[in-house]
Amino acid sequence: MAAGVGGHERLINGQGLEVEGKITAAVVITCIVAASGGLIFGYDIGISGGVTTMEPFLQKFFPSILKNAAGAKTNVYCVYDSQVLTAFTSSLYVAGLAASLGASRLTAALGRRNVMVLGGFTFLAGAAINGGAQTIAMLILGRILLGFGVGFTNQATPVYLSEVAPPKWRGAFNTGFQFFIGIGVVAANCLNYGAARLEWGWRLSLGLAVVPAAIMIIGALLISDTPSSLVERGKLEKAKKALAKVRGKEADIEVELADLVKSSEIAKAMNQEPFLTIFERQYRPHLVMSIAIPFFQQLSGINIIAFYAPVLFQSLGFGKDSALIGAIILGLVNLASILVSTAVVDRYGRRLLFIEGGAQMFICQVAVAFVVAAAAGTSGTRHISKEYGASIVALMCAYAAGFGWSWGPLSWLIPSEIFPVKIRTTGQSISVAVNFATTFILSQTFLTMLCHFKYGAFLFYAGWIAVMTIFIVFFMPETKGIPLNSMHQVWEKHWFWRRFVTVQP
Repeated sequence: MAAGVGGHERLINGQGLEVEGKITAAVVITCIVAASGGLIFGYDIGISGGVTTMEPFLQKFFPSILKNAAGAKTNVYCVYDSQVLTAFTSSLYVAGLAASLGASRLTAALGRRNVMVLGGFTFLAGAAINGGAQTIAMLILGRILLGFGVGFTNQATPVYLSEVAPPKWRGAFNTGFQFFIGIGVVAANCLNYGAARLEWGWRLSLGLAVVPAAIMIIGALLISDTPSSLVERGKLEKAKKALAKVRGKEADIEVELADLVKSSEIAKAMNQEPFLTIFERQYRPHLVMSIAIPFFQQLSGINIIAFYAPVLFQSLGFGKDSALIGAIILGLVNLASILVSTAVVDRYGRRLLFIEGGAQMFICQVAVAFVVAAAAGTSGTRHISKEYGASIVALMCAYAAGFGWSWGPLSWLIPSEIFPVKIRTTGQSISVAVNFATTFILSQTFLTMLCHFKYGAFLFYAGWIAVMTIFIVFFMPETKGIPLNSMHQVWEKHWFWRRFVTVQP
């Protein structure tokens, strides 16, 4: 637990002994390199929506969309309503779902770092196939390989960051993953803006995904695995060296190392299948959070807006260039807001950011719905003026900011920090799988929903944002500053969850 006030906290482990919480150059560098795993996910999120607005790409693979767009009185809500087009985007998430579930065993057996490397190579292969695609089948094959790559890295990286970071600053370090996702989104949107002017620009956009993959692979090969993972795999000497490196030469690492060894021995002594263990009553709160947090994150609508920002803006009457610029602006706002989260998450806690961000996103989604209704009309055939267009962009920027300092980084942080070591990789796998499953369903249905719900699609997401904010108020305990192996204390003290957990001595 954490004792004291303000920034002068002593971090106490489950045995009542003090744990070092010092920030060292080594831990900063290690966490930055590991967090760069978010680049590949962010690049893919950003690149997909932009490519699907490029005429040469649509002409080659989806000519029917161009015919729809050329209609005399096209309903702006329905221009891009194509199940084949959404299959191109969402096929990645089916593969990511499968990979994330399998990654639990791989991460436990091979280590966090090695699974990140494996994910990077898989993503690189998918990027090469997409860049040279000649048929829709090749496109979707490439997307599936990209999905496996993202599934592996999204499972391993948040766990890596939570295990390496000092407990007092775990939130700040873990937000690095979301920050690199944001960098990937912005880089992809900027590239799309330039590539849109080239006949073969879509190949450039898709093929250059090999660059973030290569950066991640090289970075991962230069860092060691986490002390927790090394202890779990019986490599005690390497674990000791890794712990000494990230905590500093002068740090007393024996207490933390002993805590890791004890937790690992307890887990091995139980000798239970982790996917069965996690369904036990005492882990009910952990399981609920690992499902609810990523589920709600996607139902905030953020990834749908990120995927389809250029398509969405173009559907709402913006020109092609204006749509891509709007997507870049959204990405930059999101990126800046993640830095806000990094600065305050370990000072003011997770709950405050969740609640404030949820309220802000709710207001913005409702406002967007009303502005779009007034601008495009119920029929969707009315041209959107520049004034209304500017209002839509401003509201979406405020929405992206609210997400960027709350549900964006915290949805990766919470599942990676609440589980005991014996089911940590399993819990993270379930969390990532839920994220991918929900994203797949929403990305496969959003353009159809926009066509049929019209401006009501934004009210749909606003309703879910209200639900998830209420959920946080009543059921999410504060986890800031708690060492990973002492996290059981927050459930034992919670008004609702304490009835499920077994009090540990």
